[in-house]
Amino acid sequence: MSPTATGLIGIAALFLLIFSRMPVGFLMAMIGFLGFGYLISFNASLNLIARDIFSVFGSYNLTVIPLFVLMGQISFHAGISARLFDTANKFIGHLPGGLAIATIGACAGFAAICGSTNATAATMAAATLPEMKRYNYKPELATGVVAAGGSLGILIPPSVIFIIYGIMTEQSIGKLFVAGLLPGLLLSLLFIIAVVLWTIIKPDLAPRSAKSGFKEKIASLLGLIETLLLFCLVMGGLFVGFFTPTEAGAIGASGTLLLAVVRRNITWKNFVASLFETTRISCMIFVIVAGATIFGHFLAVSQIPFDIANWISGFQLPPYAIMFFIIMVYLMGGCFIDALALIMLTVPIFYPVVNCLGYDPLWFGVIIVLVTQIGVITPPVGVNVYVVSGVARDVPLHVIFKGVIPFLIALIVGTLLLIPFPQIATFLPGLMK
Repeated sequence: MSPTATGLIGIAALFLLIFSRMPVGFLMAMIGFLGFGYLISFNASLNLIARDIFSVFGSYNLTVIPLFVLMGQISFHAGISARLFDTANKFIGHLPGGLAIATIGACAGFAAICGSTNATAATMAAATLPEMKRYNYKPELATGVVAAGGSLGILIPPSVIFIIYGIMTEQSIGKLFVAGLLPGLLLSLLFIIAVVLWTIIKPDLAPRSAKSGFKEKIASLLGLIETLLLFCLVMGGLFVGFFTPTEAGAIGASGTLLLAVVRRNITWKNFVASLFETTRISCMIFVIVAGATIFGHFLAVSQIPFDIANWISGFQLPPYAIMFFIIMVYLMGGCFIDALALIMLTVPIFYPVVNCLGYDPLWFGVIIVLVTQIGVITPPVGVNVYVVSGVARDVPLHVIFKGVIPFLIALIVGTLLLIPFPQIATFLPGLMK
C-alpha cells in the first residue's frame, strides 16, 4: 500500500473512532504509532512515541499553558468574574438585552485573564445564568449568549490555541496574542449588535432591569480594577518586550494569587481546587498535543501534507478561493472535532499551503481561531453548549443550540471581515519591537 493511501486510511480511522468518544489524544497517538510503524518500522515507531511524549511533557515553551490556566482558575475562585459581571450590569443592565450585553462584556474581560473557551463558558454560566433567570430572561437568549461569549476565551489573549499554533508554526506567541486583541474586540461588538437586534425583534426575550444610580456605577468600577491591572501587566509587558509569554504567564498567575490573598477573596480550599483543575486541564491539553505530535509525524512520512499542498497549488484558482476552501474545511471539521485537536490535526497540512500563497501567518492564526470558535458552539460537538448545559440542567440542549444561532451569524460576519481587511489582525503586531 502506498504511503498516501496509508495516510488517508489513518485519517479516516481517526474520524470514525472519534465518534466512539475515546479520548482524542490517545486516538491520535495510537493511529500515529501504528501508521508510522507500518510505513517505517515498529522499532522506529517505539522510538518515536517515546521521544515525542518526552519532548512534549518536557517542553519549556508549553509551560506557559498551565500558568495561564492557573491564572484563570484563581480568578474564578477569587470571584473576579462575578465582580466583572456586576460592574457591567450596573452600567448597561437597564438597556434592551442589557444583562446579555453585560454577560458579553464580562466574558471578554474574563477571557483576558483566562485563555480557555471551556473555562470562560463554565465560569460565566455559573455567574450570570442565575441573574438572567431572576430577571426573567428567556432560556435561549441567556444560555446562547453565555455559550457564544465563552468562545472569546480562545481569541482574546492569552489564548491556549494561539500558544499551540505559535509553537507548531514557530511564530511569536507574543505577536499572536497581540494579533487577537482587535479581532476579539470586533467580535465582542458583533455579539452585542446581535443581542440588540434580537431583543428589538423579540422584546419579550429580555425584560429590562432597574437603572442603577451614579454612585452605584462608580462604586462598581472597583470590580474592574483587578482585571485591568492583570491585563495591562501581562499584555503590556508582552507588547513592549519586557518579558516572554512564559514569563508573562508566571507573572499573571503570581499577580492573580497575590491580589486574591491581599483582598482575602480566596480560601485554602479554593486554592487547592484551582491547583487541581489546573493540573487536570493542563494534562488533558498535553496529552492531546503529544498525540497530535505523533500523528503529525505519521502524516509527514505519508507525504499527505505535501501532496495536498501540491494538489491545491496545481489548481488555477486565485489565492482567496483556495483560502475559502481551507476555511470551509475548518468550519466543517469544527462541527465534529474539539478545537484544539482540530488545530493539531490540520495545521501541519494547511500551513505550508498558506505559506505558498503568501498569506500572513499571524492573520491565518487569527482566522483559524475565529473559525474554530464557530465549532465550539455548533452541533454535534459544540463543546461550549455542553458546558453551559451542564450548568443549566433545566434547559434542553436544543434550546441552547437555538440560542447560539444569532451569534453564529456574528462569528461568520467577523471572519468574513478579516479576509478583505487583514490589518485588523496585523496592525498591532506590526507595532511591536
